[in-house]
Amino acid sequence: MNPELHRQHLIEILQSAYSGELAAGFAYRGHWKSLKNVDERAAIQKIEHEEWVHRTRVGEMLAHLDAGPLKFREARLWIVGRTIGIACHMIGWFLPMYFAGRLESGNVIEYQNAAMHAAALELREFESDLLIMADVEKQHEEYFLNVVSGHRWLPLVASLFGWGIAPQSDQSASPELVSPEATD
Repeated sequence: MNPELHRQHLIEILQSAYSGELAAGFAYRGHWKSLKNVDERAAIQKIEHEEWVHRTRVGEMLAHLDAGPLKFREARLWIVGRTIGIACHMIGWFLPMYFAGRLESGNVIEYQNAAMHAAALELREFESDLLIMADVEKQHEEYFLNVVSGHRWLPLVASLFGWGIAPQSDQSASPELVSPEATD
């Protein structure tokens, strides 16, 4: 792949991540405000803060690449984040925890892909920062997986949405839940 294609892909991923972090920040703000458990509130407040930090750094990367956020995507994901934040007050505990983990799983891959493009462009600082962000997103995913791991709905929801169940080599075996230790 030529450098211009790597640059284009990197910008596209960063634009997506920048707006995604906006949605995540607002969704997590509503999420932690909906919780009664003090430890869970504190953990999700920390995750919210880390999402805003990622957004700031991704914005700096976009500026360095002479690119910026996409206004329509920003508006759409602002609405999505605010809506999810409000919905967390109405849909109970499990679904916000589950879908937060599932989304964080995608963020890990997104930042790893961005790091690969940054490496191809010899943007070593970007590559390093993006890999750190991928690690932080993985920690977020593991947190959410840990808190939902014993929930009675997890097997059903995981079979529908494809996150939270260990892959099976034997198709006849029943699905097993992924433990946080198994994802290290």
